[in-house]
Amino acid sequence: MKKAVSVMVLVAVAALTIFCFGSVASAGDEIKMVGVITKIDIAGKDAKTATATLKDNKTEQLVVITVEDDLTLDKFKDHRIVEGDEIRCKYEVIDGKNVSKLFRKTAGC
Repeated sequence: MKKAVSVMVLVAVAALTIFCFGSVASAGDEIKMVGVITKIDIAGKDAKTATATLKDNKTEQLVVITVEDDLTLDKFKDHRIVEGDEIRCKYEVIDGKNVSKLFRKTAGC
């Protein structure tokens, strides 16, 4: 009887450990990069999303970032962030899109 209870407790601890580390791994999928904006696409003045293409300074690859936060969209619309600016960005891949979590000029803004 003691052996069966010990096995059940061990299985419960193992399951809890897998659950905890699985949650941490999915939250850590945020990708950081610094790059120069090569293109900005905004659908219009009332647009709720925009895409910005950044050229990664390390890999020289083009990365398309989807921007959904109002603050950054306002900066695009009033040209505080324009093509040629260097950007520090954090994003997550959600449904195949690189969705911005942080989008700032390296020089501030």
